[in-house]
Amino acid sequence: MNTPVATSYQPLYVAISYAISVLGAFVALNSAARIRQADGSISVGNTIAAGLALGGIGVWSMHFIGILALKLDVASSYAMAETLVSLFAAVAATALALGFVAQAPERLGRLLGAGFVLGMGVVLMHYLGMWGMKIAGYVRWDMAVVALSAAIAVVAATAALWLAFNTRGVVMRFAAALVMGVAVCAMHYTGMHAAEFICTSDPTVAPDRFGYVGEASLPFVVGLVAVVVAGLIAAYHTWQDSAVYDTEDFGASIR
Repeated sequence: MNTPVATSYQPLYVAISYAISVLGAFVALNSAARIRQADGSISVGNTIAAGLALGGIGVWSMHFIGILALKLDVASSYAMAETLVSLFAAVAATALALGFVAQAPERLGRLLGAGFVLGMGVVLMHYLGMWGMKIAGYVRWDMAVVALSAAIAVVAATAALWLAFNTRGVVMRFAAALVMGVAVCAMHYTGMHAAEFICTSDPTVAPDRFGYVGEASLPFVVGLVAVVVAGLIAAYHTWQDSAVYDTEDFGASIR
């Protein structure tokens, strides 16, 4: 039995995936503004924070909410090894690209090179995440659409890096986050369109082995990661602002 699986999208989850992407992008833009310090040095902490926000929330969490938006007429489960590696790939690529561009954001060559690296990181994350999705069958890929999704990822990543270092103020950053959310979702749903799911056995039984979680558990895993990441970034920025305030206050007291 090699039966193509009927698919459809749930609009509510699509909307939530976009909102998650915008949230991650907005937090990342605020963190990116702190990467290059007044003395020209690069803040490693803020680079990691921006990578976690954009890669961990804006891309990775959005990806798995987007997968939940896809309604399949077959049971599915998710391999945590591939899922967590895809998270690392997204965060690492984002942090490296942001840190690289921050050293000289005015240089077009740096922007384009980092955009390519970040775009490929997003592609790696997406297809690793898809590889971690297990059904009673396999996925057949349209390679032309896969290539299109990769091209969209590179363009979107380059635009995201430019926006990260060329937006000022809350309103402008929120507007930029809305644009970045569209770009990330465009790549994701194009990549999903490249997949045709083929069922080869009982469609009601999802693969079940050690390290797999069922579809019902995925929202909890994704939500936990997003909340923990957002909380860590907020705590770091609060600590950072408090440290700056304490330093300024100490300096004033000895003058």
